Amino acid sequence: MAEAAETLNGGVNGKTIHDLQSLLSSEGRDFLIRNNGDQVKTADLSGKIIGLYFSASWCGPCRRFTPLFAEVYKELYAQGDFETVFISDDEDEESFKEYFAKKPWLAIPFSDSTTRDRLNKLFEVNGIPRLVILGWNGKVLSNYGVDLVMEYGVEAYPFSPEKLKEITEEEEAARRNQSLGTLLVTRSRDFLISNDGNKVLVSEIQGKMVALYFCFSTDKPCRELTAKLVEMYNKLKDKGDEFEVVLISLDDDEQSYVEILKSIPFLAVPFKDKICEKLARYFELSIIPTLVIIGSDGKTVNSNVAELVEEHGIQAYPFTPEKLEELAEIERKRLESQTLESLLVSGEQDFVIGKGGVKVPVSELVGKHILLDFSAHWCPPCPKLTEVYHGIKAKDPAFELIFVSSDRDQYSFDDYFSSMPWLALPFGDERKEFLSRTFKILGIPSLVAIGPTGKTITTEARDIVAVHGSDGYPFTEEHLKVMEAKIEEMAKGWPEKVKHHLHTEHELNLERRRGYYCDGCGMAGRGWSYYCEECYFDLHPKCALEEEKKEDDEKGESKDGNGHEASTNEGWVCDGDVCKKA
Repeated sequence: MAEAAETLNGGVNGKTIHDLQSLLSSEGRDFLIRNNGDQVKTADLSGKIIGLYFSASWCGPCRRFTPLFAEVYKELYAQGDFETVFISDDEDEESFKEYFAKKPWLAIPFSDSTTRDRLNKLFEVNGIPRLVILGWNGKVLSNYGVDLVMEYGVEAYPFSPEKLKEITEEEEAARRNQSLGTLLVTRSRDFLISNDGNKVLVSEIQGKMVALYFCFSTDKPCRELTAKLVEMYNKLKDKGDEFEVVLISLDDDEQSYVEILKSIPFLAVPFKDKICEKLARYFELSIIPTLVIIGSDGKTVNSNVAELVEEHGIQAYPFTPEKLEELAEIERKRLESQTLESLLVSGEQDFVIGKGGVKVPVSELVGKHILLDFSAHWCPPCPKLTEVYHGIKAKDPAFELIFVSSDRDQYSFDDYFSSMPWLALPFGDERKEFLSRTFKILGIPSLVAIGPTGKTITTEARDIVAVHGSDGYPFTEEHLKVMEAKIEEMAKGWPEKVKHHLHTEHELNLERRRGYYCDGCGMAGRGWSYYCEECYFDLHPKCALEEEKKEDDEKGESKDGNGHEASTNEGWVCDGDVCKKA
C-alpha cells in the first residue's frame, strides 16, 4: 500500500513554488470566471488548495469523471479552503460554454488560449482528464488527482502524500482488526435497511456468516445471481442456519435500487452510502457480481464465491476450504468425463445449424477439432477469424467452428450469421447459457478449443489466434511450445533496438506483440515488432531491418568521430543519434 501511495503521488515536483497570480493570470486579466459570467479575482484563491482541472466536452473519460469530481468538489468547497480551476481543451467557445454551463468551479476564460496552452505545457498534460493539485503554498501535491478522487473521493483531501499515507495505513490497520462492525458501520450509521424500509442494527447480525453482495441491479449476470442467492438464502433460513446477505448496490439510479431492495429477503446498505465505494476498494473489486464471505468472527473467508453459487447453489455452502475442495473434485471428474455430446446435446436439442438453417447432428461432429466462437453482431470476433478458419480447414477438413451468439434479436443473429462460413447454435438456444457457465465466459469475443475426444484444449484460443493465426492449430500446449521456439529462433541475430526514419523521435525496441498493423507497410503483423510504447508505433521486423540492411550495404558509407554515420545525402541533417530530413 505504501507503494500505491508513491504511485499516486509520483512525478511530483515538490521544489517548485507556483505563484497563483502569475500562474493563472495574464496581461490585462487578473480574474477567473464562473459559468454565469461572474469574475473572481485570482488573488482571492491565495491560501487555498487548488485543483487545476484539464478537461474537454469531447472527451468521454472526462464526461464520466466530471460528475464524480463535481460531487467531491461541492463537499470540499463548502469547507472554504478548496477551489478548482477548469482549463478547457475544447476546440470552440460554444462547446466550452455548453460544457462549463453546469460546472460549479472556476475557469480560465476560453478566449485566453495563451494561458491555457502555457498551463498545458507547464504541467506536461499529454492526456485528459488531468487534475493537478496545488497546496496552499503553491507546491504541487499531486499530478494524479483524477486517480485520487476516483479511488478515495473526499477522503483523499488535501490530496497530499502525507494524507494518502495516512489512508493506506488506516486500511492496513482495518485489515488486521477486521470485524463486521469495521466493515459496515460508519460514524453516522450503525444500521442496514430491510426490504420493507426498516432499519436493522449491524450488531444484530454479528456472529453470523455474512455474504457481502456487490452488484448492479440492471446487469444480467447480477440479476441471474440474485435469483439464485434468494433461493439459497431462503433454504438456509428454513434450515435455521446462521447466514445473512448484505446487498451493496453500486447502482447510480435510486429507482433501480428500490426495485431490487423490494425483490430480496435480505438486508442492504443504504443507497449511495459512501461505504459502498470504500468496500469496493477494500476488497479490490475487479468483477461484478462479487460475493464476499465474512465468517462468524468477522474475518474474510472467501473474496468471491459468486461463481460457486452460480454453478452449485446451496451445495457451495458454507464455502469452507473443505467444501471448495469437494466441489473442485466434482469439477475435475466432470472435466474428465466431458464429451462433445455432454457439451452440445440437451434433450431434443442435439444439433447445430448450417446455412439456410440446415440441422447438423452433433453426432456428426464427434471426433473432430471444434472451436466455439462466443461473439455477437455488436461485438464481433477477431477480424482475421474467417482467414484463420479457412487456413485451418486447408490443413484439416474435419475441423469445425461453431458460433455461440450473444445477439439480442433474431434479425441481428441472422444478418451476422449469414456472413459466416461455419456452423452455429440456433438463436436463443438454452445451451448458450450452459456453455458460458461451463467455460466461464466473462466477456466476448472468446474462442474455446475442443479436442477430438470432447475434452477442452484451451479457453484462451482467441489469444493464440491473435499471435499465431491458423498456425496455432490445434492449440495444444505441446504445439504452442514448438511455435514459441520457432518465434524465439526467428529473432536470433536481430538487434534489440533500431532507429528508423519513419520514427525519429525514439528508438524502437524489439518486442513480442500479439497483433498490430505495421506503421511502415500498413500490413497486419504478429509475433515480433519493433515498437515504441510511448508513441504506439509498430514496425514489422521486415520493414525495420530492410532499411538497416540497405544502409549497411551502401558503399562509401562514412562515420563521424563519434561512430555515427556522417550526413552524406543532401537534404538530411544528422544531429547526435538521429538523422532528420532538413
